Order: sequence, then structure tokens, then C-alpha cells
Amino acid sequence: MNIRDEGIVLKEMRYKETSKILTILTKKHGKIHGMARGAYKPKSQLMVNTQPFSYNNYIFFKGRNFYYINQADTIDSFYSIRENINRIIYGSYLLELADISVLEEEDTEKLFLLLKKGLEVLSNLNENFLAFTIAYELKFISFLGYKPLFDRCAVCGTRDIRHFKFSIEYGGIICDRCSITESNSEYMDLDMYKCMKELLYTPLDRINIISISSKTMFKLHDIMVKYILHKIDRKKFNSLDTMKYMIREGGEPYGDNPGDD
Repeated sequence: MNIRDEGIVLKEMRYKETSKILTILTKKHGKIHGMARGAYKPKSQLMVNTQPFSYNNYIFFKGRNFYYINQADTIDSFYSIRENINRIIYGSYLLELADISVLEEEDTEKLFLLLKKGLEVLSNLNENFLAFTIAYELKFISFLGYKPLFDRCAVCGTRDIRHFKFSIEYGGIICDRCSITESNSEYMDLDMYKCMKELLYTPLDRINIISISSKTMFKLHDIMVKYILHKIDRKKFNSLDTMKYMIREGGEPYGDNPGDD
């Protein structure tokens, strides 16, 4: 039976001479592995629709090990992401987040819509890349069911908090008393707290209205990476290695930001 669904290609892998095995995040069927037979042939109609970032309407059927793609019609290739090194780096991170965080065929419509929106915004982004990414991370981890707790101590529940940290283990701010016994926690000051909370609730296409210093953004991104990795039980994101390499080589993978120090 043919199945119709929208999907975004997260990853591709060559299979034999002319075919591809794709990892696709679909709207209704979750993350799937799709076989695109003949996708590497010069005249293949699937060539464009099987590249990472491409967003398509698919017709496929489920086999024993794969979903086999019969037809794919482009909705958006997100080609402009490939035209800018910052967009490629951060876009690859968005794809990897979905790939390693989502189980196969689980209900992920919210995450699919978030990824679609994220790629749409990223396609036109020329600055504020890191602020955009932190906002995306906060929304992503919230949709996974681990929304950070900001209104009270995540350990004891007190709302009378003057000095606090962010607990990687408990997923929220913790008071100074609880932070003494909670080792898996990160430094957080009032500016970081306010920025994190604002980024969580600001739409991705309005991030440019928020002014954040580079120092604060680096710290918040570090916290979010540690928090997400802890919750999905992973050790690292491979796509972030490219980002670190560019910084080491003198590149600027973070783009311009009006709130820089």
C-alpha cells in the first residue's frame, strides 16, 4: 500500500552504485529510513529530493527493512542554506538534533514542524546564528518533554531564589542551598536566566529583537548542549566539531550579533 507523507531529509548514505539510504523526518510517520533506488543516476528524478535539508512530498511503501520511495515532489529544497557556511553549520546541527534524538516511527509531528520552521528561518538568516540556535535548542528539548523549569527550584521547589545554578540533572534552576549537593549543575547569573527564558518563549523568526552579549550566548549554548546530551543519553554532536574547528582556524561560525561585547 502506498503511503503519502511530507518529509525532511536528515541524512543520506550511498547504497551500492546508484541508490541511497535516507534518514527522513516525516510529519505523520516519525523518523524513517527510506530507500531511494537509482537516486545517483544522472537523470534520476530523485536526485534533488534526496539531499539533506530537502523538504518533499513523498509517496512510498513499507518493506521489510526500509520504506521504498516511489515518488518525491519538492516543497522546498532550502537551497539558500547551502550557499552560506554559517547556515550549513547550524543547519547540519538542526538535522543531527532530530536524527539522534528521535526514535524510529514515534509521533514527532511537533518536532517536524519545529524543524521545518527552523530551516525556513535559517534560510534567510545572516546574523544572530547562535541566538537562533539557543532558541531552537530550548524549544526542541521542551518538545521532547524536558522543558526547563524557571519559576522555582527544580530540586526543593522553593520560589525564594536569589542565587542559583542550572541543574543538568533536574533540568532547571536550583537554589544555592540545593546547588551545594547537586554536582551536575552549571553557573548561571541573572542575565543568563533572563535571556534563556526570553529565548524559550520568543518565536524563531523574531530572535533578532533580542540583544544578547557573545559571552552570555556562549555560556547558554554550552549549558543547552550539555542538557540535551544528558537527556538523550549521548556523548557529543558531531556537527559541533565543525563549528569548533572553524573557531580554531579563525572563522566566524557565529555570525554578527548586535549585542556583542
